[in-house]
Amino acid sequence: MTKLAEWLLGLTILGAAWFTLTFDLLGLKIPALYQQVIWPLPVYLLVAFGCYSLATVGYRVATFNDCESAARELQHQIKEAKKDLTTKGFKF
Repeated sequence: MTKLAEWLLGLTILGAAWFTLTFDLLGLKIPALYQQVIWPLPVYLLVAFGCYSLATVGYRVATFNDCESAARELQHQIKEAKKDLTTKGFKF
């Protein structure tokens, strides 16, 4: 199962549960206090997901590895490409 399918399945299950509880389709007679918490639940989950995503991206940027040898190799290839293009008439 792909990651997209997993997320869509999870969102479908959560959405169905929220819809069922919000509109009391099972006749559970949920107290008004709980109804007030259930109604904005998708917004809370969206904010929590945004915070998680921001923290994940920040952590991965902070722990990103530098590849010194790859950087030197790339600089060498750029110099070679410039020399080759200069011989073919390009000016830098």
